[in-house]
Amino acid sequence: MTPENPSASWKWMVGACAVVLSALTFFAGVTGLWVLTALPVGFLFGFFLEKADLCGSSAFSDVLMFRDWKKMQGIWMVIVVGMVGFTLLSTVGWVRLNPKPLFWASYIVGGIIFGVGMVLSGACVSGSLFKAGQGNINSMAALVGIPIGVMMVEHGPLNQLHKHLKTYVINSGNGGPVTFASVLYTPYWVLATLFLLVTIAVAIRLRKKNNTRVVIKKNAGGVSIQRIMTRPWRPWQAGIAIGVLACLAYLSSAASGRNYPLGVTHGAMHAALLLTDAPLTYVYAPKAASATPAESASHQQILVVSKKVSVWLILEVFALILGSFISAKLSGRARLLPKPPGQTVTAFFGGIMVGLGAAIAGGCVVGNIMSGVALMSVGNLLFAAVVLLSNWITTHFYLMGGGIKELAWALNIFKQ
Repeated sequence: MTPENPSASWKWMVGACAVVLSALTFFAGVTGLWVLTALPVGFLFGFFLEKADLCGSSAFSDVLMFRDWKKMQGIWMVIVVGMVGFTLLSTVGWVRLNPKPLFWASYIVGGIIFGVGMVLSGACVSGSLFKAGQGNINSMAALVGIPIGVMMVEHGPLNQLHKHLKTYVINSGNGGPVTFASVLYTPYWVLATLFLLVTIAVAIRLRKKNNTRVVIKKNAGGVSIQRIMTRPWRPWQAGIAIGVLACLAYLSSAASGRNYPLGVTHGAMHAALLLTDAPLTYVYAPKAASATPAESASHQQILVVSKKVSVWLILEVFALILGSFISAKLSGRARLLPKPPGQTVTAFFGGIMVGLGAAIAGGCVVGNIMSGVALMSVGNLLFAAVVLLSNWITTHFYLMGGGIKELAWALNIFKQ
């Protein structure tokens, strides 16, 4: 798709963004305030997502509605590149791999609610963020509902249910999280290498099967910076870029008191808490060991009367929206998109469901699938499967207007 009105001042816009992001990174390195690197991470995340319109909701729905796997391939590239990158980072000792436990009941319940909600709202959490940056009114409405749903689980009437569901947990033999490595008795780096090799082999086979040829026209100037900045990307290209970014995000996050790669669900909630709650405890650096038991007790008392918010996550989600806006502006896609009032109301309540499901499951497409499956968490793989199926069923009834008789046929996509 060719942009209708690409910005004529793209050089100035790109240059200004590059200078600001570089300056923020340099300042963070000089001062040791590594939490500030969440700004370039979030900005680039939003930029990459918008470039390929890589939303988890449409990625899943497109498979059923159009038999289009392109966005799913993009998400898979995020996962595989993340696996390889996390392997290198952990091998040199820069990060400690932190896969999520197998809270099977939470992933099933949360996955069902999340999968239905993302279809009703038109996007997952990250999708709502970057589409709001484009000017999508429905996504803005969903963004109002998402933190409401998350807070209902984390600090509201559903908190006890949330805690109860987390009691249903399966641990590995050593008491740790159940991962591909623990189930298969194979080191993480070996599995990451195998996933990479299989992915490359499948990509080569698909290219030969589709007889894809890359034609470069000399008079078109080849691949230029302007084309990269002002034209849409293919999902697999954005997937590779986000996978590399996830590795940088892991370093940035670990240095900011949060040992995990990309994630957005709780960032949306923490941003809302800035406006709705006090007092708050701001986490922006790794936890320091208390000098005395008295200091430790005092710290715990503070946490009882205040809610913890991750400054890294807050900066990331705000920067994500800005990065998406700049990407859309460069491509001529940044505009307010009015929707029928009924759709916007549905998107708001769908956003609440997205927030509920993501909070119960402890993450969304970004935190539980892109990052969680890349960390080889079996629980997050279960979440991905449940979300996919609930998304397809909701898509069949809500978007495609199908009935029960056609449902079995509609889900029979693997034989076609």
